[in-house]
Amino acid sequence: MNYQKTLEFLFNQFPSYQIKGGDAFKPGLNRILKLSKLVNNPHENFKSIHIAGTNGKGSCSHMIASILQESGYKVGLFTSPHLKDFRERIKINGVEIPEQNVIDFVEKFSNKAESIQPSFFEYTTIMAFQYFVNEKVDIAVIETGLGGRLDCSNIITPEISVITNIGLDHQQFLGETLAEIAREKAGIIKHRVPVIIGRKQGETCSVFDFFAHQKKTKLSYSESINAIYALDLKGNYQIENSKTVLCTIRNLQQQGWQIPEEAINIGFQNTIKNTGLMGRWTTLQVKPRVICDTGHNEDGVKLIVKQLNNENHENLHIIWGMSNDKDVLKILNHLPKNATYYWCSPNNDRALDTKKLASEALKINLHGECFISVLAAKEKAIQQAKCEDLIFIGGSTFVVAEII
Repeated sequence: MNYQKTLEFLFNQFPSYQIKGGDAFKPGLNRILKLSKLVNNPHENFKSIHIAGTNGKGSCSHMIASILQESGYKVGLFTSPHLKDFRERIKINGVEIPEQNVIDFVEKFSNKAESIQPSFFEYTTIMAFQYFVNEKVDIAVIETGLGGRLDCSNIITPEISVITNIGLDHQQFLGETLAEIAREKAGIIKHRVPVIIGRKQGETCSVFDFFAHQKKTKLSYSESINAIYALDLKGNYQIENSKTVLCTIRNLQQQGWQIPEEAINIGFQNTIKNTGLMGRWTTLQVKPRVICDTGHNEDGVKLIVKQLNNENHENLHIIWGMSNDKDVLKILNHLPKNATYYWCSPNNDRALDTKKLASEALKINLHGECFISVLAAKEKAIQQAKCEDLIFIGGSTFVVAEII
């Protein structure tokens, strides 16, 4: 098989949440443990940092990896979903897993894995873990896929567990309240493994305190961190993420990891260069200014709108598409009324129909035109915008993936 055929096999053989949504969600650790056994339990053979949370996982994961790379460590990075190419999910020192490694893994283990019937995410998680072991990483930053307690990445025992924040997303799987969702995320807290909480929230503190006490572990809230560093990741919301990262780094230093202050400075300033992170308040064009961001749940959209309000511009144009599993009206309610909207639907089975999106938007007086594709919407917005205007593209990871 070549690389393209291998990807087709992966996506067709194993249900992917990125494509199928909830139908592909397979909670529980039994299958992943069986898979891991097939490849000699790689999850037991590398050091790691485990990161969960509703928003900020990707930014925090990449910033931590960048700082550790600048400290001279060989750093694995496992994140999801990908924007352009599957290999973005699995990196070492910012370099994507080679195509041949993906092909070899699938050819070697696909038949053996068939009887286990893993999900796409379970299969790729083990691919990442084995790659990190084979390449002898010093440490790997592992991001949960969905939730925490039953997420297949939760078979690792990390050096530190990190929970960025808790918001309302994926309630059909994780619970309807912040406290219920926090309980699922808190499932990554391990016995005597330090845990970092990014945001102190009234509804979740007691949950995290309970789990930390139960697991006899030290719990730290990153709000206690005061230092502010220069970041290459734009958007004021990254300040909170950087505090979470710094709190994690300070705990690693206490464990004996050699992380110089200069590496922290340079790591924060070179996250994009060191790790290849895309889609976080990314400027695509200057005149008119075109910005995209992958924020797609209620909390993420609130942060986007707050940032938009801080930007200097004349007229605001918003290109917007969504997944069909979101609370559409609740999210749209946060969008500014004084913008010109371009409704679109990304090329994905989970995408919300453009006309349905426009119809919901009309209920709250958001007016716009429907487009057959994200690119068509972008072309029209650029055509209509003046040099001093701002065009924002977002609403879904899949929307951003088509224009970045």
